Amino acid sequence: MRSTDPAGDAGGVRDPTPDTSTGTSDTPVRSAGSPADAGDDRQTVSFVTADTDPAPSGPPDPQADPDVVDLLEPADGVPPLVTDRTALSDAAAALGSGHGPVAVDAERASGYRYSARAYLVQLRREGAGTFLVDPIACGGDLGELGEALRGVEWVLHAASQDLACLAEVGMRPDSLFDTELAGRLVGYPRVGLGPLTEHLLGVRLQKGHGAADWSRRPLPADWLTYAALDVELLVELRDRVAADLDRQGKTAWAEQEFEAVRLAPPPPPRAEPWRRTSGVHKVRRPAALAVVRELWESRDELAAARDVAPGRLLPDAAIVDAALREPARRDELIAMPVFRGRAQRRLADRWWSAIERARALPRPRWPASAPAPDGPPPAHRWGDKDPAAAARLAAARAALAGLSERTGTPVENLVTPDVVRRLCWAPPPETPDAETTAATLTGLGARPWQAELTAPLLAEALLARPEEKDAQGSAG
Repeated sequence: MRSTDPAGDAGGVRDPTPDTSTGTSDTPVRSAGSPADAGDDRQTVSFVTADTDPAPSGPPDPQADPDVVDLLEPADGVPPLVTDRTALSDAAAALGSGHGPVAVDAERASGYRYSARAYLVQLRREGAGTFLVDPIACGGDLGELGEALRGVEWVLHAASQDLACLAEVGMRPDSLFDTELAGRLVGYPRVGLGPLTEHLLGVRLQKGHGAADWSRRPLPADWLTYAALDVELLVELRDRVAADLDRQGKTAWAEQEFEAVRLAPPPPPRAEPWRRTSGVHKVRRPAALAVVRELWESRDELAAARDVAPGRLLPDAAIVDAALREPARRDELIAMPVFRGRAQRRLADRWWSAIERARALPRPRWPASAPAPDGPPPAHRWGDKDPAAAARLAAARAALAGLSERTGTPVENLVTPDVVRRLCWAPPPETPDAETTAATLTGLGARPWQAELTAPLLAEALLARPEEKDAQGSAG
């Protein structure tokens, strides 16, 4: 699935989708009047900032760029959908006999379904072609594909978004290349699949169905075209990004990052997932927070049973509204916005029962006003709580910002902000050195390349002390 590009045009920054040669025998279908070799002489760029953007006042208009051509159809056409075990076995045999890396993508139904299962899997490999596989029609087990691709490098864009749903259907890579993550390490200003393909290959992909309901059956023809195009040039894109990684001396960085993504365990369940309700910060009283919790949990239970996205049953805003307005009776609840709708009136008894359960809770069972701390406090409070830690954090941030400028890699990819905060909040050794700091960073989850690169700078930052107020200012 194509990732969104949270960095927009400002930079590829994260919080913490053909043959391996430079080309392929397939000739993409291009828009009328476009030169067939429009992208053959285009050079990759190692690092681009807003200052070097050809249109610094805003993102360049791809429609106005004569060097960017439209990819309207896969070179070999849209393949038939694989919907039975016989066709699945044929696909596995073809992909297994292909050569070079395999491009892999998956489409989910986020925003429509409760589950994060894959509703379509796309694969393309040189010598085999493109395959569109319906995991649902194939019984939810694509292990035959996974076995056929043992030892093969899988190329995904934003792999962390798709690996879990692929594993659920029996597909797990032995080797991985993530074009989005690699793009962040290189320092491209935009790392979504579309912008990267335009920037490096001079080709504009079809847009419009990334957020579609892929659980829909039958899948529309234009959706299948979109899905096939997502893997059409992915291996070629991989080669261009890999060349920039190599030129910048970052190949080893990328390999460690890819392996960390490939082997990452599922995230642990959140202690209080209901606290992620949008707008919950408006609710301050514990008794009202109990209402939010009961409504959220009741909605989540029903959403899981129906495999419907929770927000389609009851929006977060309605949950928060009910907690703040405190309706005294069921009639008052169904008179409120959202709750007065026809669908909500059918569920009114469920929502009202949740509110009544919350109000019946004894005070000791009310939720706390704020979640239990997990790690250091917010950085903006450090100045009051621990000025020495605040000084260490400020020095660390300044040092990492300089390193980011020198390497062309976003700070967040050099070492995650959480790791930096935890390092700076803890009391440092009396004489911090690079070796000790590197060991601490590794213990906090940093990769070896990150620890080796940043430890000398962060060890020095740990020596920072708060600025002393002058005596006259203090007396005043």
